[in-house]
Amino acid sequence: MTNEVYKEKHRPQFHFSPEQKWMNDPNGMVYFNEEYHLFYQHHPFGTTWGPMHWGHAVSKDLIHWEHLPIALFPDEYGDIFSGSAVVDWNNTSGFFEEAPGLVAIYTSAGTYPDSDRPCQRQSIAYSKDAGRTWIKYEGNPVLSDINITDYRDPKVFWHSETNKWVMILATGQTVMLYTSPNLLEWEFASEFGNRAGSHAGVWECPDLFKLPVDGEDNNEKWVMLVSIGDNPEFKEGSRTQYFIGQFDGTTFVNDNTDETILWLDYGRDNYAGVSWSDIPSEDGRRMYIGWMSNWRYANLLPTDGWRSAMTLPRELTLTASDEGARLVQKPVVGIEAIRKGASISENFTIDSNDVSYEMVSDRMEVNLEWEAQNADSFGLVVQSTADEKIIIQYDVAKGLLSVDRTNAGDNSFSESFAAVQEAPLKLKNNKLELQLFIDTSSLEVFANDGEAAFTSLVFPSKPYNQLNLFSKEGTTKLNYLKLTELDSIWSK
Repeated sequence: MTNEVYKEKHRPQFHFSPEQKWMNDPNGMVYFNEEYHLFYQHHPFGTTWGPMHWGHAVSKDLIHWEHLPIALFPDEYGDIFSGSAVVDWNNTSGFFEEAPGLVAIYTSAGTYPDSDRPCQRQSIAYSKDAGRTWIKYEGNPVLSDINITDYRDPKVFWHSETNKWVMILATGQTVMLYTSPNLLEWEFASEFGNRAGSHAGVWECPDLFKLPVDGEDNNEKWVMLVSIGDNPEFKEGSRTQYFIGQFDGTTFVNDNTDETILWLDYGRDNYAGVSWSDIPSEDGRRMYIGWMSNWRYANLLPTDGWRSAMTLPRELTLTASDEGARLVQKPVVGIEAIRKGASISENFTIDSNDVSYEMVSDRMEVNLEWEAQNADSFGLVVQSTADEKIIIQYDVAKGLLSVDRTNAGDNSFSESFAAVQEAPLKLKNNKLELQLFIDTSSLEVFANDGEAAFTSLVFPSKPYNQLNLFSKEGTTKLNYLKLTELDSIWSK
């Protein structure tokens, strides 16, 4: 890296982004030999989507990253689309005689002979040196179906109850489940999703995992993530939904009605997120990361030399609600490593006069606890100039939290970028907790301890430097405000 890399305009300072060129979906996330692996869709020759490779980075804490050489290159079967990676602990594949190793399962994306029709098939590669070099299986592809065009993004995990590998695969407007004893030979198990959830775009990048509800091991549910590609008929662009249910190793059964749609993130810029595999049982966390962009404008973002970043890695848990079990997400605890100096204010009332604070950096964490009194709405404004601002507001009567980036900065590259993003949210004991992470070109908001999340790209002309607290048509109490400067993960 030159000294100027990671100092470019709009370059995130505590989010992962490639050293240069294009990046999209996170792939192959796996924990092995005390390293978190992050592979990603990568076009190393341009800053827009192109022939896909697997870029590669590793981390000890999910916050600081070491770049490694490209892991997988296009071959005779096509480009290397999204997929997953696992540790083959028991050498079910026969690739690892001496010690466990990594197996990557990915989509080979080409075209059928003498045709323009896309041909998507599942292939595998393996690594005997902790992911530094990869050998493609000579029997590739290991799974294909000539009747299905959209047939991609395999997420594989070991299902101990049935002693088999399970693959969940995106297949147009559904997902299909397959099982295997050895990662090489796959058998169809079931299909899910014909009528369930949102079908606003093509289904992509699925995941399937089990979580306890409120930490109770005797009350576990299965969570299925499904990302939805961009459809111009819907204003939000690409986004991610989830389902809660039961899985017996063969079939997923949805706990909710087909009409129930559950969104993972209410912002515009969290897509294709999947979770890390092989987290040790003594750790027990389920952590995921998403691509911090949206296919509606991903190729148009105003960055130079590089394009795209990932969300903060987040821990997922389930909690009970009146409507059933729901996902909760919080930034991983590793974020503590980049916290610097902090200032705290407590117990004051906000009325028609805004209360302002200076932000000492363009890298900030903001924690607040509001207590509703008699105001119609309350919130805060993050701004760089009088005209460039993000408005985060809670409407008390509607029970609605919004993040308005309509005037957050440059949005000239896409008519779809300016947006008011909204989530239904109930106060807890008449209180609203907010946790904000402000980076050079993004804002992440976690509300009520992670019950709702908003991920938003923003492109201010100069760094945000002021925080204004407001209360409309009445007063609101602010119990707590903490402003914490965050360090750059690329500074050393």
